[in-house]
Formats: sequence, structure tokens, C-alpha cells
Amino acid sequence: MVAVALRCETGRGRPYATGLRADARRLMALVGLAACELSIVIADDGLVHALNREFRGKDRPTDVLSFSQLEEAHDVHVGEARPGRRRAATPAPPPGLLQQPAQAGALEPAAGTALGDVVISVDTARRQARRLGVAPAARMRTLLVHGLLHLLGYDHERSPAEARRMFARERELAAALGRAGRKRIARPAKPAKPAAPARSARGESKPRRGSKREKGSKI
Repeated sequence: MVAVALRCETGRGRPYATGLRADARRLMALVGLAACELSIVIADDGLVHALNREFRGKDRPTDVLSFSQLEEAHDVHVGEARPGRRRAATPAPPPGLLQQPAQAGALEPAAGTALGDVVISVDTARRQARRLGVAPAARMRTLLVHGLLHLLGYDHERSPAEARRMFARERELAAALGRAGRKRIARPAKPAKPAAPARSARGESKPRRGSKREKGSKI
């Protein structure tokens, strides 16, 4: 079982907690990190604003912060997903792990490693979802992907080429999670058995229209 610890710091995040935890488990399996540990915090704008000010020197809330335990202590990454222009859909990846060769700066954690913390503002995610015309749960899923990629060493602020790699990977993984979620929901229920004879319950990322980042961070 993938070790995902999720904590809600606001009641507004509770409706999304179960789905986000399931998304996180599927995501870690997709990238080959099922034996690692991940911590997720669903917070409000107030808490994320305070963290953003303390660790990034930016006096405003953001959508997602990542605090990696894979990098040097106190190395904070933040990523924002801001709305952008619609991009062409990429081909579906082959079955199996959605792994790709590590690029410069990418980290390769060993089994049992604690990856770090992804902090998502449910308030900002819901505003972005309305602006993008997507469900809040789908937006939070994308922010989760964005935050995890930051934990693994991706940094869209490092260079234009790195930004292209990171956002392409983000779209690939978010799409795969969306497909997995739809299959789970659409799976028909098993027919009920006949009654027995009487005898007797988963650094700001830039939202992409139609579809970290603050580069993620550490708490």
C-alpha cells in the first residue's frame, strides 16, 4: 500500500480529501514510487499565504507549495499553475508505468523514502477551477501532480526547456489520473446476489486553460 498521509487544515477541503488521497496513490504508482511516502496538506489561502511569505518572501497566497525532503534541508520550491492557452492533446502513453528518463536535476528516490510535503490551497484551486471551467477536484489533481514533480526535482523556472519538460509531464500524468478516475466511476456495480432463503461498506503552477507552479517547497 502506498503511504500517503493527508491532512485537512480547513473544513472546505474535506469534500476533496478522499478523492485526492486516491489520486495520490495512483500517481505514485504511475511514476514508480509506490514504495515511497508522501504528505499532503489541504489548506486555506491564509495558511498558504503565511508559508509563501515565510519561505519564498512573497506576500500573497498561491495555489501549491512543495517542501522536498529529497533535497538539501530548507531548500524550498514553489510552483504555481496559472491559466494559459489551450494546448493540443498529447497521445496517450503506453500501458504500464508512466516513467521517463531523468533529466538534469531530477531526483530518483529509493524505496521507503519520504518525498516531502505538498500543500494545496483549496481556496485558490476553486477559484482557478471556476476560471478554467473545470471541476475543483480536477484542478486539485493537477496541482497535486505539479507539486509532486517539484519534489522530484523538476523546476519550470530553471529554463524554457525545463519548463516544457515539466508541463508536458504534468499534462501526461494529470490526463492518466483523469482516465483512471473515470474508469473507476464508470465501472458497473456487480449484480446483487439473490436473497437467501429466510434465515438469515492523492514553487505557483500556471493553470493551463482546458486542461507548481510555484515551485514546490518544504514545511
